[in-house]
Amino acid sequence: MRFETFVALRYLFALRKQSFISVISLFAICGVAIGVGALIVVIGVMNGFSTDLRDKILGVNAHILVTSMRGGISDYQGLADEAKKVPGVTGVTPFVYSEVMLSTRTGVKGVVLRGIDPNTSSSVLSLSKDMISGSVSRLSDDGDFPGIIIGSELAKRLGLTEGSLVNLLSPSGRSSSAGFTPKVRRFTVAGIFRTGMFEYDSSMGYVSIPAARQLLGFKGDLVSGLEISVDDVYNVKAISRDLRDKISSFTVYVRNWQEMNANLFAALELEKTAMFIILAMIVLVGSFSIVTTLVMLVIQKTKDIAVLISMGADKKSIRNIFMFQGTFIGLAGTFIGFLIGVPLSLLLKEYQFIKLPSNVYPVDYLPVRLEALDLFTIGAAAFLLCFVATIYPARRAAGLSPSEALRYE
Repeated sequence: MRFETFVALRYLFALRKQSFISVISLFAICGVAIGVGALIVVIGVMNGFSTDLRDKILGVNAHILVTSMRGGISDYQGLADEAKKVPGVTGVTPFVYSEVMLSTRTGVKGVVLRGIDPNTSSSVLSLSKDMISGSVSRLSDDGDFPGIIIGSELAKRLGLTEGSLVNLLSPSGRSSSAGFTPKVRRFTVAGIFRTGMFEYDSSMGYVSIPAARQLLGFKGDLVSGLEISVDDVYNVKAISRDLRDKISSFTVYVRNWQEMNANLFAALELEKTAMFIILAMIVLVGSFSIVTTLVMLVIQKTKDIAVLISMGADKKSIRNIFMFQGTFIGLAGTFIGFLIGVPLSLLLKEYQFIKLPSNVYPVDYLPVRLEALDLFTIGAAAFLLCFVATIYPARRAAGLSPSEALRYE
């Protein structure tokens, strides 16, 4: 063991004899531990919330959206075949998009209507996983009335269940001598889904593409665009560039989920950064306690320092003794903080004993996601703050003059 380390450990374990300094050092360790533990839990919750929100958004919306610049895509099958050749693309499905009015005997509600292909939509959307009754395959049933899948909040508001009949009013109607007449068609509720996001569950409906074309009055085999899924959602920008190059001969517009939700995820990232800075202040308070502990220890150990210098210890060795001691306190606090934060986060993730109101938040529990980079950043930041706190007391100890310290001894 090095000389500096040996003396630092002797001073550290001898603090129990100096009760006042021992209490201050204990508070320093507790301050660092509480700050680190709180940082781990809060950042884990922020990561979990962002990831869960992203998954819910990407479950309803595709990773990449290809739409026409001219109102519709006719050769969408050829476009889909070209898109499938792009590396990273895992699924392609056509869709029809419009806004209609849904009416029942109990009320009327504006609905975002999406026509989908039940055979290929499962490779892009998570609709089949979100179903609480019925199934997506029932959209292809040939019956008296075509099927529609609606959100749980919309069904609750209008008192609809599986098998209920509803009327959809399309903005594309016909003009007559009596004025404009909207196009109306009756649908049967083939299923009900729940994503956990109120905006989607209260205002979205799915029908088959042929039924959507007929309701909206599309002429020919047209779709609004293509929805595309990729294997790596964080590499979607590079895949989008490759896709644009691949389908450059088509007059289409390519957008990815990061572009369409940039403001939302930028706000979440800013909130995460702000919470990190705020909670790091707790660690900073703990590091100030380390400064207090070391300064008082330097004052108390003035004679010891003078004797060590007289025996040949240089200023660097004296400085390292107190820097090592402060670093040990910081490491102890950081380690205890990890022992508090990581198990608590895992318990929150496993048992979900903190519930949230589902009508306010997109999730009904507190989501937690621990990432190695965040844990490393928290540990490194706490250690750095504690290390910086040791510099002033260590330099003060190294600057003591043996003759002045021992003059009155």
